Amino acid sequence: MRILMLATDAHGSVGGIAQYNRDVISALTADPEVAEVVVLPRAIAEAPAGVPAKARYDAAATGGIAAFARRALAQAVCGGRFDLVFCAHVNLSPVATVASRIARAPMVLAVHGIDAWTPPSRRLAVLATRSADLILSVSQLTVDRMRAWLPGPRPPVAVVPNAVRLERFGMGRKAPDLVSRHHLAGKRVIMTLGRMAASERAKGFDEVIELMPRLRAHCPDLVYLCAGAGDDRQRLEAKARDMARRTGCSDAVVFTGRIPEERKADYLRLADAYVMASHWEGFGIVLIEALACGVPVVGSTADATREALLNGELGPAVDPDDPDALAAAILEALDRPRQVPERLSYYAFENFQARLRAALQPLLS
Repeated sequence: MRILMLATDAHGSVGGIAQYNRDVISALTADPEVAEVVVLPRAIAEAPAGVPAKARYDAAATGGIAAFARRALAQAVCGGRFDLVFCAHVNLSPVATVASRIARAPMVLAVHGIDAWTPPSRRLAVLATRSADLILSVSQLTVDRMRAWLPGPRPPVAVVPNAVRLERFGMGRKAPDLVSRHHLAGKRVIMTLGRMAASERAKGFDEVIELMPRLRAHCPDLVYLCAGAGDDRQRLEAKARDMARRTGCSDAVVFTGRIPEERKADYLRLADAYVMASHWEGFGIVLIEALACGVPVVGSTADATREALLNGELGPAVDPDDPDALAAAILEALDRPRQVPERLSYYAFENFQARLRAALQPLLS
C-alpha cells in the first residue's frame, strides 16, 4: 500500500500542524501494510530529521504553489500506484482532489482549527472539501464549526485528536541554565508558549499580561514567561512595559523568544502553572505537553482547549474574557501539586495510531 501526502509542512518545521503531520507519517509508516508514504511539503524550514524509513520527501514541491501543484500531479501520473491521497490542509485540497482523481484513490482531508472554522477564501477549496472521501479533524469543535459553512451532502468525519509522546516529557527539576538565563531564581512561574501572530492574537498573552498586577497582589514573586516568537512580539513587549510603568511590576513579564524544539520539555518544566487564555485553538497540544511534564494547566472555554482537557478531567477551562474567573483559575493552579494525570494516556501515540487506523480502514479496505 502506498500513500501520497500533501502537507503544508512536517519534518523540519515547528508548530502544531507540522507536529500532527509528523505523527500521521509515523503512524502510517508503522503499519506493516503500508509500503511507502511519499510526502510533498509546501515548506521545509530546516533539514528534516527523524524521518521514518518508509517515508520519502519530494523536496521539489517546495518551490511555490505552482511547483507544488506540478509535483503533486506528476506523482499522481508517474509516481506509481497510490492507494490513498492524504491532504493535510484545506488550502491544499484543490490540488489533492485532482491528484486523487488521477490516481483513482480516495482522498482524506485533515482539518485543524481556524483553517476550517470559516469557509476557505477560494471557491475551489470549498468544492474540494465537499468532495473528500473522509474529513479527519483534531477536535469536535472544528467539525461543528466546519459543518456550519459546508453546504450540501457532507463527507464522513472522524475525530482523531493530537498525540503526545509521553516518553519525551516527564517530570523533572527546573533546568538551572534556563532559570539563570531568564532570571527566575526564587520566582513562581506561569507560562504560555505559542506563535505571537499579529493576525490572530490567539494564544491569550494579552489577557494574562493584563492580569499580572492582580496576580502579583496575591503572589508577589510571580513571573509570566511568554515563550515563542512572531510579528506581534514587539507590541506585546510594549504592552508589558506600559503595564510595568503603571503598576511598578517591572520584572513581571519575561519574553524568551523562540525556544528550540529539543528543549521544549525543559522550558515547560520552568512553569508552576501553564495558562492558555486562548480564543482560536483547534486543539491546544502544548497544554497536553505541559501536563506530560507534570505542570498544572488552565485552558479556555472559547475554543477547543476545553475539549483537549477532556472537559475538565485534565484541568479547568475558563472564559478568557472573564478576568475574575481567569485570575482565580491561575491562582488555584499554582496551588495544585505537580503530577502527570493517569488520563493523559488517552493521548498516547499508540492510541493516536489506533484511532487513525480505524478512521482510514473503510477507505483502505
